[in-house]
Amino acid sequence: MRVIGGALKGKKLYSIKGLAIRPTTDYLRESIFNILAGGVEDAVVLDLFAGTGSLGIEALSRGAATAVFVDKAPQAIKALTRNICACCLEGRSTILKRDILRGLSFLKSIDRAFELVFIDPPYDKGFVERTMQLLDRAESTLDRVSIVIEHSRREVLPEKVARFILCDQRDYGKTLVSFYRHVL
Repeated sequence: MRVIGGALKGKKLYSIKGLAIRPTTDYLRESIFNILAGGVEDAVVLDLFAGTGSLGIEALSRGAATAVFVDKAPQAIKALTRNICACCLEGRSTILKRDILRGLSFLKSIDRAFELVFIDPPYDKGFVERTMQLLDRAESTLDRVSIVIEHSRREVLPEKVARFILCDQRDYGKTLVSFYRHVL
């Protein structure tokens, strides 16, 4: 696993042993960021179920201003911290060890609203829709927010969740990537 583009292109990222955490593949990350194109520059990023941090780190490499990484698994926090340090991104990153499904009200303490959100929960657990509802309740996103969700193709997502509407969906075999925007 490595950073695909930007200032850190080619930088190797540490992964986690075992199947408990499923990092986003290089190919899938490259596809996601090609679709996002210019929507990353200077963005304030939120990476939920961050795992190794590959999505948020990729965004920082491509010019995002800052990123907040959230995960509850100790092995994920360890790998994420190691990756942030190896990439010298400590000054632009915040790592929070929290159980996302207990609520996201803690995001209000961050003094900037998020413009780009990555959600990559464990597959087939029904976490996506619940996480999006919690994100809406936290009121910590800008109206122009882009939400990128990596999920199993077996988990069918609705056209609209809270204030967010599905605007694109791409098929990558067993994985779907869904893109939501704020409904104005």
